[in-house]
Amino acid sequence: MVVTCPDLPSASLGADPDRQPARRHERVIAAVTRFCPDVEVVEPGVCAFGARGPARYFGGETALAARITAALADLGEHSKVGVADGFFAALLAARDGRAVPPGGAARFLAAQPVSVLAGQDPAARDPVVQDLVALLNRLGLRTLGDFAALPVRDVASRFGDAGEGAHRLARGLDSRPLATRPPPADLSAIQEFDPPEPRAEPVVFAAKALAGRLHDGLAARGLTCVRVQVTATWADGQESSRRWRHDGLLSAAAVADRVRWQLDGGPPAPPDDGAAPAPPDGGEQYQPGGIVALRLVPDLLVRATGQQLALWGETQVSDRVARAAMRVQAMLGHEAVLRPVLGGGRNVHDQVTPVPFGEKTEPRLPADRPWPGRVLGPAPGLVFSAARAAEVTDDAGRAVTVSGRCAVSAAPARLAVRGEPPQRVTGWAGPWPLSERWWDPSAVWRRARFQLATEDGRAWLAVLQDGRWLIEAGYC
Repeated sequence: MVVTCPDLPSASLGADPDRQPARRHERVIAAVTRFCPDVEVVEPGVCAFGARGPARYFGGETALAARITAALADLGEHSKVGVADGFFAALLAARDGRAVPPGGAARFLAAQPVSVLAGQDPAARDPVVQDLVALLNRLGLRTLGDFAALPVRDVASRFGDAGEGAHRLARGLDSRPLATRPPPADLSAIQEFDPPEPRAEPVVFAAKALAGRLHDGLAARGLTCVRVQVTATWADGQESSRRWRHDGLLSAAAVADRVRWQLDGGPPAPPDDGAAPAPPDGGEQYQPGGIVALRLVPDLLVRATGQQLALWGETQVSDRVARAAMRVQAMLGHEAVLRPVLGGGRNVHDQVTPVPFGEKTEPRLPADRPWPGRVLGPAPGLVFSAARAAEVTDDAGRAVTVSGRCAVSAAPARLAVRGEPPQRVTGWAGPWPLSERWWDPSAVWRRARFQLATEDGRAWLAVLQDGRWLIEAGYC
């Protein structure tokens, strides 16, 4: 059985300053746990559990779904419950709030379009699966039933591991066969805080290294983790424990993300009356003295079978690279290792947002806007942190200028970048004018951009602004 809350804005759990979505998510999980203690948290707003036992107790799956829906409605949350054989089928059934009869998962999935394999959230879709879905549509396999009808051997040889996993889902099977066993106690990892840590960010930062230790212990035994239990203990003895599931293998960065989601839900309510007392200093939330311990326990283990690399190397950041980056962060600080997040904007320096490794941060400017005025074509491979002063002259040695009507005074002939010898210009394109904030005289910005190719085989993105030439980026 899968319970979803479509109105819960899960994407903002880690970014909302007042953390209201995270607290709503925590209340949802607590309410579902009253019906079944063994709840797997898939992602914020989505949880799953085995319905056979609870359904018998509450009088059937329909009655259980109605009770859960009513309990969440009392909290002000709109929810949908899906019941089916298998997690993937139940997740799709939850979109319409329906119950698939026992044994009917394959028939229910057969009518679904192959696009459901890529997931519902465009920002979280796996590009490999997206390419697979596009290929299946081009081949005329438009439903899961069409895809499931293909022989397993042919699918594995034609589409690889991603296709084989998607084929299992299309046939109503789990994405991978789980050979689960009770984990030994020594595979858990714990981090203690003395003095207690009242803030969530240092705990999440410590969770990255803690998850790395957990995976190192599993890898030494040839195992890997699919589900993990996160337990945070506060100074007053209260605990927040959640079991998190991942559709695949839980990397160290994924574990840290789930710790952040759980802690953003806030500490548990005080044990006396179940309601947080009004803080004397006018604060917003009851604080039970800070976190004293964080414990990670692998709950579902499978044998580590490795992964097949692509022809020219890995297409994604491996867990080994992620753990190395986290070790550097532990030594030099959280912001010592940054990764670029591509976004939108009219200027090249606006289109990349550096964020600390392991964080899922949206770009400063959304990339799905048209952004009229941006320079088209391939993006430059090197964007300078500070634009470099330069001189662009014509054959007579005069500076090249651009009029208010975007007329170039003469063809660029030579480029002299500060600190480098002058180079002859072998090709150029432009100008591309850009006028921003024309309505604000104090912030108006007018510039003309050029692409220049020089005799040394390099290409540059040059800008003429306020009568000065600047080099913003270089093309590889």
